Amino acid sequence: MRRAVRLLLGSWLCSLTLAAGAQSACKGTVYLTIDTGSMSHAELIAETLNKHQVKATFFLANEKTVKGFDSLNDFWTQYWRERAAEGHAFGSHTFDHGYFRRDIKGGLVSYEVPGKPARLLDARGVCDELNRAKTAFRTMTGREFDPIWRAPGGRTTPNALKFAKQCGYQHVGWTESGFLGDELPSDTYPNDTLLKRALASIRDGDILMMHTGIWSRKEPFAPMLDPLIAGLKARGLCFAKITERK
Repeated sequence: MRRAVRLLLGSWLCSLTLAAGAQSACKGTVYLTIDTGSMSHAELIAETLNKHQVKATFFLANEKTVKGFDSLNDFWTQYWRERAAEGHAFGSHTFDHGYFRRDIKGGLVSYEVPGKPARLLDARGVCDELNRAKTAFRTMTGREFDPIWRAPGGRTTPNALKFAKQCGYQHVGWTESGFLGDELPSDTYPNDTLLKRALASIRDGDILMMHTGIWSRKEPFAPMLDPLIAGLKARGLCFAKITERK
């Protein structure tokens, strides 16, 4: 019995030592954020994150996907349940993935979904748009969003930011060097160019941004996530969720 206790204690201390060593080895921290898109490489991204034991921050909107079901459709329930169980962070990307174009007199903001007439939203309208995504996610996973959001395209207005903050959402953008470029045309921005640029420019504190898939890009960027994470870790950078940012 005593020998078993000693072995258990030794194993526990070893784990603590390894964890402390890994933490002390960090020369900085970066924050990987992933917006919904076509979901064409959603599974590959999940596999890569698990392989490297990296926690990311997902921003969810109800977007059209290659599977024929929108990204917040019940079809994706298992996918989001698994990501929630893995301990990632989640925020709103609006429900309809529209763009906040400009503020309008009278306390309104113009919200434009491609292919549809612009909608003028007041504070309640903005909150409803953010919360619709949260409600869908909660129905699928039983988990709430973290109090964060990202405007599609990163386009915000003073009213949009103010209204979102009033209903509990803090906006999260990305840093210039954290823009991974997966939405750029691959003929002029091939994967090897984007990867080299990211590995050379990303620094401590950067917020990285990519998508689960981009319709227009011929050479998908998602396979580069594996060497990107490995390369940044080799430089001593650790990964954390945006909710852990100080």
